[in-house]
Amino acid sequence: MQRVREPAVAGAFYEADREALIRQIEWCINHPIGPGKIEREKEPDVTTVPIVISPHAGYIFSGPVAAHSFLELSRYTQPKTVIIVGPNHYGIGAPVAIMNEGIWRTPLGEVEVDSEVARELLKICKILEVDWYAFIREHSLEVQIPFLQYFFNNKFKIVPICMFYQGSDAAEQLGHAIAEVMKMYKPGEIVLVVSTDWNHYEPHEVTVKKDMKAIEKVLELDLKGFYRVLSEYSISVCGYGPVGTAIVTAKEIGVKKVKLLKHATSGDVVRVNPEMYGELAYSDEVVGYAAIAFYL
Repeated sequence: MQRVREPAVAGAFYEADREALIRQIEWCINHPIGPGKIEREKEPDVTTVPIVISPHAGYIFSGPVAAHSFLELSRYTQPKTVIIVGPNHYGIGAPVAIMNEGIWRTPLGEVEVDSEVARELLKICKILEVDWYAFIREHSLEVQIPFLQYFFNNKFKIVPICMFYQGSDAAEQLGHAIAEVMKMYKPGEIVLVVSTDWNHYEPHEVTVKKDMKAIEKVLELDLKGFYRVLSEYSISVCGYGPVGTAIVTAKEIGVKKVKLLKHATSGDVVRVNPEMYGELAYSDEVVGYAAIAFYL
């Protein structure tokens, strides 16, 4: 019998009831900041979208932005396996942890960990350590899974990876390993979802300026520049290691184009429906969210 990782933030970051969660995801899609259900024209000469970046706050804040990433992913591929890389907010477990077996459960059902892909990553990337406990409380990966289940009907497996140590050397090693594993499969069979929120707890105008300095380096696939601007401008990106991993992976698999699908702050979301947020509607301290897609 496989070990089951139970939801840690259902009922807090997203609805705990199946039907309520489906309605909430659809609310995110149809939100004024969300992508809507209108079919966008596909990018010319694009084979697939192998990588997306998505936020990980509560759905009432970051869900409309996250919906852009998963809708774009769904327009180009039906993945066999989704490697999900997020930051470790709690400091529990190994510095760079991977789950190599088991089940993740959400209100939308169960998703199996792809042991074969995890084993290949462990062969290549020596900083990875198998550690179940790193994932017990971590929300940055968990909140990606209901979106994936909604768009892909549970017809995929996952490989969860959690980064407490997020230095550029870790991003280089992990990104290289993911790229090597992706090359073992047809384009689109293995996709990478990395999660971060961007600048934290500063005014909206400051956060937008800071976020765009960092996002510009992602769009240029400039790993050194990305880490440099984070330090130079004190940009409090919580998942900079996962983002660095995405940059390295993208360069090694030959990504042709990187596109910012949507950027917004929690202040933007609150301004659309202020009655929903009550005391949470504090515009002087916002968090930045971005949906970014990488195209092959």
